[in-house]
Amino acid sequence: MKTLLRWLFGLVALLALLLAGPVWILASNQVNTDGHWSSLDRSSAGLAPDPMQVQEAVVQVYAARAYNWRGAFGVHIWIATKVEGAADYRLHQVLSWRRPTVVSSIDIPDRAWFGHLPELLADYRGAEASRLIPRIADAVARYPQAELYRVWPGPNSNSFIAWVIREVDGLDVALPTTAIGKDYLFNGVATTAPSGSGYQLSLGGVVGIMFALEEGVEINLLGLSAGIDFMRPAIKLPGIGRLGMPAKVMGNNG
Repeated sequence: MKTLLRWLFGLVALLALLLAGPVWILASNQVNTDGHWSSLDRSSAGLAPDPMQVQEAVVQVYAARAYNWRGAFGVHIWIATKVEGAADYRLHQVLSWRRPTVVSSIDIPDRAWFGHLPELLADYRGAEASRLIPRIADAVARYPQAELYRVWPGPNSNSFIAWVIREVDGLDVALPTTAIGKDYLFNGVATTAPSGSGYQLSLGGVVGIMFALEEGVEINLLGLSAGIDFMRPAIKLPGIGRLGMPAKVMGNNG
């Protein structure tokens, strides 16, 4: 009986530790939980080059806090591409309310995600971006779970982005620990890290570990991740994200 109580106490303590970050994010009003989605900010953050002024090809990856209370736990990630000479960007992402879930559409590349400003994760330009764009489009079209969406443990919008990144040689992006679902692996339990600088093990996105130069060491437990970045010293906590030096913007323009 005492052993069982100790296990139960340990489980409760672990859950409390994992949820401390998201609870603090909510309590400190760092996520927008007020207002209907249709009234929330969706304007440009001014991070993407103006296609009327920049002719070269562009590939960028963005992350922003998820809509409403879910933003206390994690981010939503998307890929924006612009072919050379184009006047518009095309966004590739998974939307939970659509079937199929994969959406590739002309849109503002760096717009706020329902009240939350985006962060630039990767920035590729010129010949390298031109090489990546058709490969990204091909990977997006081959996504194996376009009819399935699960907030936890995946596949979700971040699982999709992580899958596309791994499928496209040369598209290396260090995804934040707040990208819940990035550790959901579609086939097997071992693969390369999204940054291409290391490896990870994951059991259904529920428990796993990652060792990589760009991401550092990350432990995934119940879909929430924590870790240490040694290259740009920082502690990474569930819900909160990085505490320390900012992450590197990857790419040939990062």
